[in-house]
Amino acid sequence: MAKSATLTVQQWGNSLAVRIPAAVARSARFSVGQPVEVSAQESNVLVKPLGEPKLTLAQKLAAFNPAVHGGEVMGSRPVGNEVL
Repeated sequence: MAKSATLTVQQWGNSLAVRIPAAVARSARFSVGQPVEVSAQESNVLVKPLGEPKLTLAQKLAAFNPAVHGGEVMGSRPVGNEVL
């Protein structure tokens, strides 16, 4: 079911902004950190998701598995142009 809300445009630095209410964000399947594209067509504004949210460093570290990533360069001796 489509959700809608009546909002007020406010000043945010040199830009204008509206907050997306939680019910509308859930309906659109938006999440924190998700990249979006904002476009204007005459007097209509479209906010379109552009993929998955970017992970924070803490989330990336939590997903790190030494058994899977153990052979990465960061754990080996210098090779190639790194050798002086």
